[in-house]
Amino acid sequence: MQRLSAEICSKVARPACDVFLNHRGIDTKRTLVGLLYDNLTKHKVKPFLDSMDMKPGDRLFDHIDKSIQECKVGVAVFSPRYFDSYFCLHELALLREYNKPLIPIFYDVKPSQLKVNHNGSFSPEELHRFRLALEEAKRTVGLTYNSSNGDWSELVRNASNAVIKILHRA
Repeated sequence: MQRLSAEICSKVARPACDVFLNHRGIDTKRTLVGLLYDNLTKHKVKPFLDSMDMKPGDRLFDHIDKSIQECKVGVAVFSPRYFDSYFCLHELALLREYNKPLIPIFYDVKPSQLKVNHNGSFSPEELHRFRLALEEAKRTVGLTYNSSNGDWSELVRNASNAVIKILHRA
């Protein structure tokens, strides 16, 4: 009986998210992204954040890819080490391929700095996907933040308002 119950629970679909938070955890999870997650939740918006929404045993790519496919909007937090992460670039490319509205946040980077950092570790197809997604993000109006003199509350408020505005249009 206990085994059957566990099997049923593992097959129950988690509710789709409203917004997918694409970020490099080492740079922003405990600061901006954590605050944004909390603020969106308080506004009854369901964000997807890997550390909050994934459970032991979840298949990483399956769960993330499904969340991106089902979300209504993406927030990409571009930070200095974002471009070193295959996962960040893959998620951004999926957001683009699924034609999800994107709110870029340029966190200590400028749009002109959006480029793939690779040392031959990506296939030509991946490299092409990642470059297309970054080029599109460069041409999207976003929010900027400079950690040396920025206002966290203003950034979180502006990002949350942008998400909510897009969700109301959807």
